[in-house]
Amino acid sequence: MNFFITGTDTGVGKTYVTSLMIAMLRSEGKVAAGFKPISCGDREDAQILASASGDLAVDAVNPLHFNSALAPHAAALLENKRIEPAELVASYQAFSGKFNTVLVEGAGGWEVPITESYFISDLAKDLGLPVILIAANRLGALNHILLTLSAIKAKGLTCAGIVLNQLEDEMDTPMITNKGILESLTDVPLLDHIIHGQDFLSPEFMDVLTA
Repeated sequence: MNFFITGTDTGVGKTYVTSLMIAMLRSEGKVAAGFKPISCGDREDAQILASASGDLAVDAVNPLHFNSALAPHAAALLENKRIEPAELVASYQAFSGKFNTVLVEGAGGWEVPITESYFISDLAKDLGLPVILIAANRLGALNHILLTLSAIKAKGLTCAGIVLNQLEDEMDTPMITNKGILESLTDVPLLDHIIHGQDFLSPEFMDVLTA
């Protein structure tokens, strides 16, 4: 099964978690790969996914790249280029046929604009994949998670699970309490609470990824 990986915001650890998922699948003998349809700014995230996926070519993993570190719509305007959503879908379809599991990583959060009328959420809808939501574990995470879950549901898509990613060594009160509060507020499974620097995922992940 393939999945769409989104975040509550940029910089929440989507690529890090996605690379851990790829490593887990490949360690179990699955032919798994990451796919990042659009990147803006540097290509570090795409390079990480390409490396995790068996040293694939970066251009194969990331077919559309802009040099400007902006939302895709803004980057395209600045660089005088046009984004064709149908081409993004076609590039995924061509790529995904080569693997047992493909993890498609979005750009930024759920409603980042790709064009003036087409958003990351629309791409996820067109791909028709279950969604895994990554959130940085910090003050404000509950609000951002619940808003994104509502938006995913509004698109008619299923959220297969949530990952809380601990970006800092020390935990304050919101970081400590977010997990329990979140589990009481939604029936979407919390797949993992990743502690800063953790390089493995809970066994529940494999159950979800191979269901």
